[in-house]
Amino acid sequence: MKTIFKRLLLALLFIPTVILAQSTVTGKVTEQASALPIPTANVVIKNTTKGTTTDFDGQFTIEANKGDVLVFSYVGYNTQEITYNGESTLNIKLVEDAALLDEIVVIGYGGVKKEDITGTTDLLTSEDFNKGPIVSAQSLISGKVAGVNVTSGSGAPGEGQSITIRGAGSLSLTTEPLYVIDGIPLDNGGVGGTRNPLNFINPNDIETFVVLKDASSTAIYGSRAANGVVLITTKKGKNKDFKFNVSSQTTVYSPIDDIDVMSASQFRTLINDIGSPEQIALLGNANTNWQDEIYRTAFGQDHNFSALGSAFGVPMRASLGYSEHDGILDGDNLKRTTGSLSLTPSLLDDHLKVALNARAMYTENTFSDRGAIGSAVSFDPTQSIFDPNSQYGGYFTWLDNGTGNQNSLAPTNPLALLNLKDDTAEVRRFVGNAKVDYKIHGFEDLTATINVGYDTSNSHGRTVTSELIPTSDETFNGSKTSYIQNSYNKLFDAYLTYNKTLNDVHNLTVAGGYSYQSFEYDNFSNDSEAEEDGNQFEFIDKSKNVLLSYFGRANYNYDSKYYVTATLRADASSKLNPDDRWGIFPSVAAAWSIHQEDFMQDSFFNELKLRVGYGEVGNVNGLGDYQFLTRYNGSTDTANYQFGSGFFQTYRPEPINEDLRWEIGKTFNVGLDYAFFNRRVSGSINAYMKETNDLIASSLVDPFTNFGNRINANIGNMENKGLEFNLNVITVKTDNFEWSVNYNISLNENEITKLNTDQPQGGISTGVGNTVQIHSEGESANSFYVFEQVYDANGTPLEGVFVDRNGDNIINDEDKYVKEDPFGDVLMGFNTNINYKNWDFSLQSRASLGNYMYNDVEANRGVLANATNNNILTNIHTDYYNTGFTVLDANTAISDHFVQEASFFKIDNITIGYTLDKVKNTTFRFYGSLQNVLTVTDYNGLDPEINLGIDNNFYPRPRSFVMGVNIDF
Repeated sequence: MKTIFKRLLLALLFIPTVILAQSTVTGKVTEQASALPIPTANVVIKNTTKGTTTDFDGQFTIEANKGDVLVFSYVGYNTQEITYNGESTLNIKLVEDAALLDEIVVIGYGGVKKEDITGTTDLLTSEDFNKGPIVSAQSLISGKVAGVNVTSGSGAPGEGQSITIRGAGSLSLTTEPLYVIDGIPLDNGGVGGTRNPLNFINPNDIETFVVLKDASSTAIYGSRAANGVVLITTKKGKNKDFKFNVSSQTTVYSPIDDIDVMSASQFRTLINDIGSPEQIALLGNANTNWQDEIYRTAFGQDHNFSALGSAFGVPMRASLGYSEHDGILDGDNLKRTTGSLSLTPSLLDDHLKVALNARAMYTENTFSDRGAIGSAVSFDPTQSIFDPNSQYGGYFTWLDNGTGNQNSLAPTNPLALLNLKDDTAEVRRFVGNAKVDYKIHGFEDLTATINVGYDTSNSHGRTVTSELIPTSDETFNGSKTSYIQNSYNKLFDAYLTYNKTLNDVHNLTVAGGYSYQSFEYDNFSNDSEAEEDGNQFEFIDKSKNVLLSYFGRANYNYDSKYYVTATLRADASSKLNPDDRWGIFPSVAAAWSIHQEDFMQDSFFNELKLRVGYGEVGNVNGLGDYQFLTRYNGSTDTANYQFGSGFFQTYRPEPINEDLRWEIGKTFNVGLDYAFFNRRVSGSINAYMKETNDLIASSLVDPFTNFGNRINANIGNMENKGLEFNLNVITVKTDNFEWSVNYNISLNENEITKLNTDQPQGGISTGVGNTVQIHSEGESANSFYVFEQVYDANGTPLEGVFVDRNGDNIINDEDKYVKEDPFGDVLMGFNTNINYKNWDFSLQSRASLGNYMYNDVEANRGVLANATNNNILTNIHTDYYNTGFTVLDANTAISDHFVQEASFFKIDNITIGYTLDKVKNTTFRFYGSLQNVLTVTDYNGLDPEINLGIDNNFYPRPRSFVMGVNIDF
């Protein structure tokens, strides 16, 4: 009894000692990326039940002993453990769990773990996107993905972007990839009245891009995926308290360069030297730089607001955005308002998952007349902009001495084109879908999915031309053309997914289903000039095509080492005749995760995966509807048939081809994914061969066997083969400093391996119907087809003298030869990011090697005769000083002298930012950005990067400077 009493007394004496050893710890738990507080985060002393949670401001208080291990955790973040050493305050920054973010990659009709991918798939998250003044979604990934070439159509605000994946895959059909937004495959037909069909999506709303490049990964989309697939996933809500983001930026656009035409003094000297007295008398007294007059410093602004979180147990995200950008071509303007809403509730203990996505856009476009660019190049620099005696709104105009109206062969005053034409359009677009995934009760391995999507657009546009516009038509009293375009893209998908894991080593996922997609168009246009002339002035065009599909995919992996994927899709397109309507597109791929093998466990590799795949896809994208049926077109206003004293419209049958069938692309790919040094170094290597058979192109037929002498027919084959290499390196990583580098390079060789007849391509401005490119067997698509120029001993081209390549002493088309093509043989991207404490720096750059350009401006304007032709004076290109060409001749224009090497290196963007992260639970990031920083090239023209390689009055890309702020709270 005494012993028990002594022990109890000793315990009572020890309690105060323990209490005195405990300390009160306070602190705050925040998210490392945004410095925002994390409410309801768990703070627990390890191996005990003692703990607490943070309040709304992320604050916590807990009693702890020195040496205790404090565990901080929150769903979606990496757990952090801290050994307590007596501190009175602990501030903890939790890092969002990258494994959870990257675990599932959307691949079409489902997702797959990133480590389980067997095809050639590139994932880019919002952290990887390009910085700067991004108006169009495609610009986010320019230079980021090996084998993917992104080219803007011009420097206009929000201009269309062309994306080519692993080279051109067709001669006459579209070469653009399929875009899929949150499970909705978009129509590739474009939207009237807009500059870019992807402008409906605000770049700030995009979470990830997934680029599917080889047929083993794209075949699940069948005929829509012939040119690759770009899967865009937008940001979704999260099951947490609301976070808000406000961003605003202002952009200043400035012209960089202009075309090298003669100055007023140079031109005046030239005319005085070579002109007749009558021509010299035409010179004016002004010194007008017409290019300076049409271009301006322009401004743009972007404002965005988003809210992300959970309400009533439903994760949601909503956003609003407004952009307004002027173009450097005077009068050009884009206004865009966007809104989006995403709801992703889970019901029935997560057995039922619903995703509701809706986004809307309203755009107002003002299109400046781009004819002013060519007029500014050619207009006489000695003339003033205005003439007080002019009948055309006071604008100087070259007149015909006989009629007193504008000379019909003279360029129109470029300022009159900009100020006396009003070309505007409004576009309304809605894209939405409802997706339901139901994990069947009692059969939890089986999930049923239904996805219903709707994409509709409405465009209203008109062009109003003032009666004061310079014209040779003495009866012209102004005009108005208008149009209304409506499009409807309807989607219904239904499929089942079975997922089963056996004995922890066998995993099987099988999906199969049905898809229906229809595309409808309703177009109307009106022409006031035709109405005034008593001709048909209204045009109505309605069309529809349907794609019906069945698809299936099976994924198997054994012990996360060996993977096999097989897909099969059957498509039926209403564009083809019933006998050839169905296409079957299979694929198979396998992968071996070498790093998971026992013999690799002590290696420095974190990932080493070998992939091999083969697949087939079809293509009729861009093909007109119902070409296997007889179609009737109404005659034009100038080709009506006369009966008595009246003229009547007639209808003629169009050529038909009942045997038209799918283009079939077959791709074989071998790849290797690697990562080592704790993933400080990672990347991939791919080699591929892509064959396209049964290419659709224009073919000659006997006119007595059809309703014309040309029809679209399957007459060719094409091959693309290449290599891709991608490298990501975190060169330095400390608590305060991180430096990462991305480099990618791709090599592609394109060749037409079969083509029954040569296809002239690439129209130019000199002559009527002249071309400088050709599709020809044994050559690259769009190869330049020109005469070989002869030069004198000093390297000066001899006018009209070409190599007689066939030796028949006659220079004709038989002496033309293929000289290069417009596509880069080697594409490279180099990107780097540096973070030091609260500062961040990024640089994006690209290079293209082996691409060539036809300088149409030099060919057409670098000829002396142009200066004094047609009883007027027009400016000429300074290349005249190099060539001395005097006569505007079609053969001279098709000289290889104007096919110029246009390899380039570009620094696209440099951005510097600073983050303030301790301002009343609010994070501010201030940044400045410079876009289109530097171009290094030997090309003589305005820009070495023009799609398809013909430089003719290109709308120049401006340099832009951006100042902006991003606020998270």
